[in-house]
Amino acid sequence: MIIAVRDQQKGDAAVEKIKKHYPEAGVSMMMLDLASLKSIKNFAEAFKAKYEKLDLLINNAGVMMPPHSKTEDDFELQMGTNHFGHFALTGLLLDLMKNTPGSRIVNVSSSGHNYGKINFDDLNWEKRNYKAMNAYADSKIANLYFTYELSRRVEKNGGNPLVTAAHPGWTATELQRHAGVFNFLNRFVAQDITMGALPTLYAAVGHDVKSGDYYGPAGFREMRGYPKQVDSNALSKDETNAKRLWDVSEALTGIKIEM
Repeated sequence: MIIAVRDQQKGDAAVEKIKKHYPEAGVSMMMLDLASLKSIKNFAEAFKAKYEKLDLLINNAGVMMPPHSKTEDDFELQMGTNHFGHFALTGLLLDLMKNTPGSRIVNVSSSGHNYGKINFDDLNWEKRNYKAMNAYADSKIANLYFTYELSRRVEKNGGNPLVTAAHPGWTATELQRHAGVFNFLNRFVAQDITMGALPTLYAAVGHDVKSGDYYGPAGFREMRGYPKQVDSNALSKDETNAKRLWDVSEALTGIKIEM
């Protein structure tokens, strides 16, 4: 297992914690910043130089409601990290996964996708007043557009890897550190991280999971609980938007995903 991190100190601590509890775990760390296409390309090259297969890719990087800022490549930070970064990484590793029987991709979205409505004429919020929550929601519906479009394209070209999505519900993590009210409400509403991880884990290893499935908590408004297959909103299933985002993503990242 490879833990991909942009903070080496936190990455080392995570590896140490895992090995403390599971001494035989085959876990290591590699540096990766999803807000940098250069870092993504360097990671992919280093990974492919060392490994000949990839069984599971969990696209779990997340930025939530920061002040308006840009990535190294001049993308709005949330769309740049949460979508363009994952799009680029997946594109660069897809050839390995196609040659790994039974491989899977899990894209981590959010119930916040329900508020997403991508403005393709202003993806980087240069023409509008920046609204951090709207930008976050846009990046989360982008995760689902990417999941569903990639699943459709893979299914037409052999069916491997299996492509899924998941969301953690309302889970107490550092993700909400820029979102004051959400951070405050964590203590009253949120479930812990072990529960929040379960939908992603189910999408990653569940025996009945199918390509294009989406998993989240089973409780009220999908905020808490054990995982089940859930449904995303109607807009997230708009194939025209999904294809348009795919084309824009290839153009802006310079990475063409070959099937």
